[in-house]
Amino acid sequence: MSHEERSTHVTAESPTVALLGTGTMGLPMGRNVLGAGLPLRVWNRTAEKAGPLEEAGATLAADPAEAVRGADLIVTMLDAVDAVRETIAAAAPALTDGQVWIQASTVGVGDTEGLGDLAEELGVAFVDAPVLGTLKPAEDGTLVVLASGPDAALDRAQPVFDAIGSRTMRVGRAGGGTRLKLVANSWVLAVTTATAEAFALADGLDVDPRAFLEAVSGGPLDLPYLRLKGQAMLEDAYATSFSVRNALKDARLVGDAADRSGVPVGIAGVAAEHLGRALDRGHGDDDLAAVYKGVARD
Repeated sequence: MSHEERSTHVTAESPTVALLGTGTMGLPMGRNVLGAGLPLRVWNRTAEKAGPLEEAGATLAADPAEAVRGADLIVTMLDAVDAVRETIAAAAPALTDGQVWIQASTVGVGDTEGLGDLAEELGVAFVDAPVLGTLKPAEDGTLVVLASGPDAALDRAQPVFDAIGSRTMRVGRAGGGTRLKLVANSWVLAVTTATAEAFALADGLDVDPRAFLEAVSGGPLDLPYLRLKGQAMLEDAYATSFSVRNALKDARLVGDAADRSGVPVGIAGVAAEHLGRALDRGHGDDDLAAVYKGVARD
């Protein structure tokens, strides 16, 4: 069943969704929740960013408590764990037993455990459900949802997963989704950083990076993501799908997770160094491909 076909299956029992965070990912996710016919309330620290969802039929709340009051499902899609904690603390007076909190923000392993403990204190069911995919899949409703938590809570959350994604993977107890997301992000960081380093080395050796792409074309070393990010580097055009700032945050989360598990990975640390330089050079809000700006010669 296609995403469009699924969007037409609406019943009077459709759960009410409260979406907290309407940034790069939250906004298109909210559009798809509305497209699936689910009643939606939205809140964002900068209210103007939630305006397009209000125009599309969502109810704009003045604060997190107003958004979550009486909602069946609460989704947090924020940029860092501190923002998640602050937002849920603001929502806490309106939370009630029986609500399901879908935590879709990418945070660390220990932070996810802490948020699970907080959910228990607040009396709401906790679902750890980060997503794979950036802006375009979020717009198309084709994210991959990495859902973990109690089966009953996952079942209740499924209408949101169906609205925002093309596939849901259930990966065990809460925290499993975050662990898998960090593994996947370690690969994303590795490929993009390796591409940036190869292009920078080509420049340093007076080699046209297009020759590198031609050399690997069609073979086992070629892959679509190399082409996608490499083209952005060639064109010096970094329309944001996943920002340098957020990629740096995630690189540090991957490094922290590796340290916790005793795995001697090093690529995340290298990626963080390059991303940090790109940030310092004014590319924090550019796409991850701008990691090249942290490697290339001035």
